[in-house]
Amino acid sequence: FADQHAKWNLIDRLAILEAIAEEGELRVTDLLARVGGSQANVSGHVACLKDCGLVLDRPEGRQVFYSISDPVVVEAIRGAEAVLALSGERIALCPNYRIPQGDAR
Repeated sequence: FADQHAKWNLIDRLAILEAIAEEGELRVTDLLARVGGSQANVSGHVACLKDCGLVLDRPEGRQVFYSISDPVVVEAIRGAEAVLALSGERIALCPNYRIPQGDAR
């Protein structure tokens, strides 16, 4: 179970990074509208991404705006998207990496 939970956390964090990369700068409220989930969950993921150095924060009054820390982060996301575009269907069909029944989101 813990391994599946870690995979879902990674997927959520990638979705957050993608949303911020597309918009340039977002608040947690904006991310909730884009990626869903609870405020606590999204805030926790953003805090993790900030602690890892992938995201920067910019306080403005009572709001905090988040942006990607370095263009290399966006390049890595785009590179992963390119790999999935080339072989995503084969990866999805690979029997070694199927999500067990009941664990799907």
